[in-house]
Amino acid sequence: MVTATTSPVRLPPGPRSPKLVQLAVFLAARDRAMASLQRRYGTSATVRLPGFENLVVVSDPALVKEVFVSGGDLLGEGSSLGRVLGPGSTFSLDGDAHLQRRKLLVPPFHGRRIRGYESIVEEEVLRECAGWPEGIEFAALPSMMRITLNTILRTVFGAEGEDFDELRRLLPDAVLLGARMTNLPMAIRRDYGPWSLGGRLAEYRRRYDSAVQRLIRNALADPALDTRTDVLALLLRARYEDGTRISDEHLADELLTLLTAGHETTATTLAWAIERLRRHPVLLDQLTDDLDAGSSEMCQATIWEVQRTRPVIQAAVRSVKARLQLGEWIIPAGSAIVVAIDTAHASDGNFAWAESFDPTRFLDEPPNTHAWIPFGGGVRRCVGAAFANMEMNVVLRTVLREFTLVPTSAPDERRQSRGVALAPGRGGLAMVQRRQSGISVSTSSDRARSG
Repeated sequence: MVTATTSPVRLPPGPRSPKLVQLAVFLAARDRAMASLQRRYGTSATVRLPGFENLVVVSDPALVKEVFVSGGDLLGEGSSLGRVLGPGSTFSLDGDAHLQRRKLLVPPFHGRRIRGYESIVEEEVLRECAGWPEGIEFAALPSMMRITLNTILRTVFGAEGEDFDELRRLLPDAVLLGARMTNLPMAIRRDYGPWSLGGRLAEYRRRYDSAVQRLIRNALADPALDTRTDVLALLLRARYEDGTRISDEHLADELLTLLTAGHETTATTLAWAIERLRRHPVLLDQLTDDLDAGSSEMCQATIWEVQRTRPVIQAAVRSVKARLQLGEWIIPAGSAIVVAIDTAHASDGNFAWAESFDPTRFLDEPPNTHAWIPFGGGVRRCVGAAFANMEMNVVLRTVLREFTLVPTSAPDERRQSRGVALAPGRGGLAMVQRRQSGISVSTSSDRARSG
């Protein structure tokens, strides 16, 4: 475990070029820069960028474990997402406040509870793919975005009717803009009027807050609140140890956090799954046969391998609050520790033949939770990880039940940054042939989701 120390600072080696030069290298080719760091310096390196004293990049599972199991007295949240999501977001909380909030968030995402949401996910998949063209390439990412957004609005927000439609129209653009603004300087993020980036984001947030306040008021007035299973209702019923609940303002921030963390990342991983499977037809046939036989083992292994080879989040960042020892290194306060997710996943030391896309590596045993880290780890591990995993399994098995995915010999799609997530450069191009006709889904919510 990371420990406090008064020993002299001892940082890992790293590039000695000026900070601006290092920044230019990372902005131009972040993937190649991270890979170059590992080749030259191994599993620990120090990078210096403008605005940061030291960025200590680690990918060794032993050091990753030390970072993730450490308490909040030495390491704090290092992500800038909280500045965009609001003060009530988990990304903005630290120490005891973060742990208390997490205690309220974990129960709604318990594995047994989220299995009750599977039918909603399947319904949204069938609704979306009913309009897929056959024999023509199309980007899968927009479809996956709609599936995951609609799923979260129904299962997390409990939204329906006009509020569902308002949030469905509003949130895709708002989330994308917020993600792209996350790493921008504060001066650029400020609200300079309706035509500025900050002004546009502020207007999105005003509309979002208005819709969420209506959802909260309606839920509190609902005589069936105690029997509702959406996450909003569960959080409204949850209580801190002192008997209070999350304030309405913080609840709005937290719902936005759950949507931001679970909507785009899950959709992007599913687009990567399409992109990967089309380029590995033998594995695609094995997966389809396994699903047709009623097994889910290959589907789960495929999802784990997609997350390993195409992690949509590159790093987990922790701020250093006091001088500490991490392995052999002594890191001063004011630094940041960057757990390099993509580097850890691409290491032959962590995974045999790491460059190969091979889901069968996970058929006999699940991945090592300190080498395979797409959801982060420790007390800041993604609270919705089980929900995302369930959703990806349902989407993939439903798509492959309804369609044959046509293989391709096209080159791999390049990674493209969407601000926070790394997406397929061409949107995860799909080509399908329908396996059975007559996809039809009819529910009482059709009218609310039409259009």
